Amino acid sequence: METTTSDVAMLDAELLQLPEIAALDFKSYPDFAQKLFDQWLSLPDANKLVTSLVNDAKTGAPLNISGNSSSANAATGSSLPSMFPAGSTPPLSPRSSTGSPRVTKQRVGPSNLGSPLKVVSEPIKELIPQFYFQNGRPVPNELKEQCLIRINHFFYGHSDGLQIHDFKSITKEVCKLPSFFSTVLFRRIDVNSTNFVTRDAFLNYWINGNMLTLDLATQIFTILKQPDLKYLTQENFKPVLRELLATHPGLEFLQSTPEFQERYAETVIYRIFYYINRSGNGHLTLRELKRGNLIDAMQHADEEEDINKVLRYFSYEHFYVIYCKFWELDTDHDFLIDKENLIRYGNHALTYRIVDRIFSQVARKFTSKVEGKMGYEDFVYFILSEEDKSSEPSLEYWFKCIDLDGNEILTRNEMQFFYEEQLHRMECMAQEPVLFEDILCQIIDMIGPEDDGYITLHDLKGCKLSGSVFNILFNLNKFMAFETRDPFLIRQERENPTLTEWDRFAHREYIRLSMEEDVEDASNGSAEVWDESLEAPF
Repeated sequence: METTTSDVAMLDAELLQLPEIAALDFKSYPDFAQKLFDQWLSLPDANKLVTSLVNDAKTGAPLNISGNSSSANAATGSSLPSMFPAGSTPPLSPRSSTGSPRVTKQRVGPSNLGSPLKVVSEPIKELIPQFYFQNGRPVPNELKEQCLIRINHFFYGHSDGLQIHDFKSITKEVCKLPSFFSTVLFRRIDVNSTNFVTRDAFLNYWINGNMLTLDLATQIFTILKQPDLKYLTQENFKPVLRELLATHPGLEFLQSTPEFQERYAETVIYRIFYYINRSGNGHLTLRELKRGNLIDAMQHADEEEDINKVLRYFSYEHFYVIYCKFWELDTDHDFLIDKENLIRYGNHALTYRIVDRIFSQVARKFTSKVEGKMGYEDFVYFILSEEDKSSEPSLEYWFKCIDLDGNEILTRNEMQFFYEEQLHRMECMAQEPVLFEDILCQIIDMIGPEDDGYITLHDLKGCKLSGSVFNILFNLNKFMAFETRDPFLIRQERENPTLTEWDRFAHREYIRLSMEEDVEDASNGSAEVWDESLEAPF
């Protein structure tokens, strides 16, 4: 009978009745196992057993082989003949009662010899819980019960429903939304304009409509957007801003000047879309809303009485600076500015070439309908980009302006084209000129682009000094400030690392504008001006 090495390696130690020899030894020494197997086959009883098994297999009779030799009766009850004569088996070494690390674990289950096929356990089917729900995730019973308790509390004694002035507590305590969403939420539920929201109507919208299980950003997105659209527009934010202006204590002083209330609301909305609507198409998606910080800013504005401490989007001081800077340039006050107006920005800091590129609308199409004129919204995008060149929207804005051929890379020739005017201005001001070759080396060292032959937007976004590159090319005042490295400004940045360049600029400009307003009032004979705080006059 022929056997192969692989067959021998699979022999069970129990088959040879050698429990003191581990099965691993057979696999490690196949030649030794082959000799043992040959010797076992030479035994008369073994030969009879094998012959009988072969005949049974041919006739289809069931095989009858004794069970596991690891049982108590394995040594005496096995029908397999031993290859050692009776009485010649060497004694086992004494084993400690605590067990030996060489003692192998007893196997559980039938022996491999009990069947020609190995027993394979059935794979356990793992049930994957449902993770997509077309109409929203169902409300857990415990959460639903807790919400019902709060709802019943607020609707108790109001069988006809709640009116809009009573609905703020529902918005804040039950829905966990900013309080200035109460009006827009009320209108969303009161579809028939009855001026009442009943308990059943609220339950149907908030719980049965699965609003309760949505995250806060999705809740706000759903409440603000039109039902048939999948994005938000600027118009969708106006009701929220109107309620904020009507109810926030930090904006109460504006109630006597509705025209500036409207300008404030517009400015906040423009800032929101500037930072969050990265596609720039005016359609703010749910993904963009979740990726931005608007939700946190809304909650901060709802909790903070001093609106000027809400630096993201809602600060009145920031609006004041933007509006006043625009008003200074708009000499004829037609709410439009042209190239000659914009060239005066920042004490003539910008070059004519960059102003021409801005008005070519290559970076952003103007919303103004007048040819060659920039409107207020366009100016908001400009000033946010100019005063904080560390932000991604700003880097994208100025990159498009410098990229003359629109091939999405900035070449040496393109940068030199803009720097030439800077160089000429330095010469006119008796400043020591810095040659472009030296500037180019400095820019390459600052950015560290992947290819020294050109700079990509990706290169700029990966460098903290990218804003300085644009200042070198078209803003002389900031270029000179960068060269001198004002230690006072450096210390300010280190003391308040969370503040952006825009935050610092707006703070400085607000103080300056407020002081100018105070001086103007004093010159007009106002005796109480020095007792007033540096507050906006609007």
